[in-house]
Amino acid sequence: MGLDNTVTTGIISATGRSSNQIGAADKRVEYIQTDAAINPGNSGGPLLNSRGQVIAMNTAIIQGAQGLGFAIPINTVQRISSQLIATGKVEHPYLGIQMVGLTPQIKQNINSDPNSGLNVNEDKGVLVVKVVPNSPAAKAGIRAGDVIQKLGGQAVTDASSVQKAVENSQVGGDLRMELSRNGQNLNIAVQPGAFPVQVQ
Repeated sequence: MGLDNTVTTGIISATGRSSNQIGAADKRVEYIQTDAAINPGNSGGPLLNSRGQVIAMNTAIIQGAQGLGFAIPINTVQRISSQLIATGKVEHPYLGIQMVGLTPQIKQNINSDPNSGLNVNEDKGVLVVKVVPNSPAAKAGIRAGDVIQKLGGQAVTDASSVQKAVENSQVGGDLRMELSRNGQNLNIAVQPGAFPVQVQ
């Protein structure tokens, strides 16, 4: 807005906002929501607590809303900046799946859709809807129709919890996955790859 050195105050109104919730589905970060003013040009500015400590980096707003600002938590900023300083780039772990968190209603919708090509037995967990060819998931033998129950030993119930577990993993490391396939329980080790710049 052409205004320098602006300070505004607000409250933290939520944490753990997913990229999908704020309309930035291609970004894989959990955001802090604040009602301190964030305007075009403020991105990259610090979000401070009352003690003057930087707790996040202001980065996003929702178009058409007022008082809804989003900031990247400082732990995430530090992890990304450390990679940038060390290697000049940031590698985001990825598996290469499209997924949806299951509920009894979603299960019913999928099973009653003759075009889904899937038959789901579970009421909860995360359904793999599609596997990207040649992706880490494909190489590990994960298939469409599999239902992820645990990732890295932690139970998962929605797509964002899977995304978070993958983001916290290491590129090339072993990530243990427990899944259900046609009523059978399977344990699979998948090696997350580096998120491609362009996904086919």
